Amino acid sequence: MMALGRTIDPGSPVPLYAQLESILAAEIAVGTLSPGSRLPNEEELVGRYAVSRTTVRQTIQNLVRRGLIEIRRGKGTFVLEPKITQELTELSGFVEDMQSLGRHASARLLGKQTVPANESVARQLAIKSGTPVVRIQRVRLADKSPLSFDETYLPSEIGERILENDLEMEPIFSLLEQKYNTPLVEAEYRLEAVSADLTVARALSIAVGSPIFLIERTSYTTAHQPVDYEKLYYRGDQIRFVTRLARKPRTEGDVR
Repeated sequence: MMALGRTIDPGSPVPLYAQLESILAAEIAVGTLSPGSRLPNEEELVGRYAVSRTTVRQTIQNLVRRGLIEIRRGKGTFVLEPKITQELTELSGFVEDMQSLGRHASARLLGKQTVPANESVARQLAIKSGTPVVRIQRVRLADKSPLSFDETYLPSEIGERILENDLEMEPIFSLLEQKYNTPLVEAEYRLEAVSADLTVARALSIAVGSPIFLIERTSYTTAHQPVDYEKLYYRGDQIRFVTRLARKPRTEGDVR
């Protein structure tokens, strides 16, 4: 690793661990420390920057909390791939999201079948429990790396037509809107932090218990008719979601 020329200033009011954290974070940002590379070990950092082991350990802990590095037992400390940052500001599909971020989106189909709707699916699609629905299971990839495991449920009438298409190549949103004249007007999102179960872990090639963002999304066509219900399991180590909220106007009588 070649340093960027920045050094620790013992006379600075900024704590030593914060200075070292800033140096290493900058090297990660510019690619001097590239994703997948191993950080110098504790002894090397102590010698290079003339700081204590306590300072180095505090720095490493802070970089781990920031999601910039991870500690692999018995192997060392490694730089992580930068997280994808996705805005939740409008209804969009995976392919559209990845294209807007300059990523190549692809899919791997795991299963497609007609199943009876359980109570949860029936409630979201406004049908009776036990009614046949089409379930589609796919792994969604960004730049060939598994990012999410998607379970999509569609009413059987439209779902059977969707199944006639190449679901590894054609986005379901595009099929609904462009091929089957089913405009998507709005959606309800529900986000939850969960741990990967065996099915999700296998689909995403991660360990059971890994952190997952679960997004449940019900999309509606005209007349507020639900047409698509999805459970989207995103890798917690690969993505973050951001949104922008407006503050509702307050009146004088409102509690402050």
